[in-house]
Amino acid sequence: MKRIDEDIKKGQFRQCYLLFGEEVYLKKQYRDKLMRAMAAEGDTMNVTSFEGKDINEGELIDLAETLPFFAERRVILVEESGFFKHTRDMLTAYLSEINASACFIFVESEVDKRSKAFKTIKKYGTVVEFAVQDEALLTRWILGRIGKEQKKIARPVLQLFLGRTGSDMSRIDRELEKLLCYTIGRDVIEAGDVEAVVTEQLENKIFAMVDAIAGHNRGKALELYEDLLALKEEPMRILYLVIRQFRVLLRVKELTGKGYGSFDIAKKEGIPEFAVRKNQSQAKSFTQEQLMQALWEGAAAEEDVKTGRMNARIAAEVFIISHSGGMEA
Repeated sequence: MKRIDEDIKKGQFRQCYLLFGEEVYLKKQYRDKLMRAMAAEGDTMNVTSFEGKDINEGELIDLAETLPFFAERRVILVEESGFFKHTRDMLTAYLSEINASACFIFVESEVDKRSKAFKTIKKYGTVVEFAVQDEALLTRWILGRIGKEQKKIARPVLQLFLGRTGSDMSRIDRELEKLLCYTIGRDVIEAGDVEAVVTEQLENKIFAMVDAIAGHNRGKALELYEDLLALKEEPMRILYLVIRQFRVLLRVKELTGKGYGSFDIAKKEGIPEFAVRKNQSQAKSFTQEQLMQALWEGAAAEEDVKTGRMNARIAAEVFIISHSGGMEA
């Protein structure tokens, strides 16, 4: 990201950029930064965008070979093409000898770092991975936004906010905007403000359901399940997310048992440290054998649904009832 900022500041650009990774908000921010810096606003003659898996390589190359119209460069934006996951010999060869007046900006969710195309663009252009950001960076970013509005937020309230939003910066951006609007006229953001306007992510309800299962609170677990159904969540998705949470708990428990701290686990697993701490706390309610049993039974339930042996809603209910009543915390 610093390399892109430097290129923009100097006005000296590489001929191809690849922006990829899970952090959508930052990826879009830097895509737009590059686009604004490379071309005049509204220049439809020299800026062309492509999106999707059916983009023709030859068309891209022909466009790059066309001289710009009364402009310094021709900018070609290519999004979610899959070019860096599958073989694209024609384009790969061209990336090493792009026409001097053309510039490619590739934006992808996933890439194969072993692919020839990825290695080529890394050699001849600039590659930036936008991974899920850690808690320290998210905290600085949020505090910066709040500070610009001349407001303050205590650390526990900030943790409450992050606990509700998760680490997705697009979601944080939306929820923070709501929170700032809600607290207009006040200098301090309180816990009540967060609880009033910040929408809880689905994973939080799943976490609460697993908490209820751990506490043998079958009624609460089923109540949360019914709440999710009322929100139009599919039973199979709910079951999948519950099983995924058990998988996360098992992984966190294993790493904690090996002596890894929350910071090291966050770095190793690519999740925020505050989420690791929450999972470490919840994992204490289960033995490793109980977690493994839950995963085995969850996989069996998914198989029963896929093969038609059991209705999805019933499968999810049976799983929740079985584990909220049969596990010893």
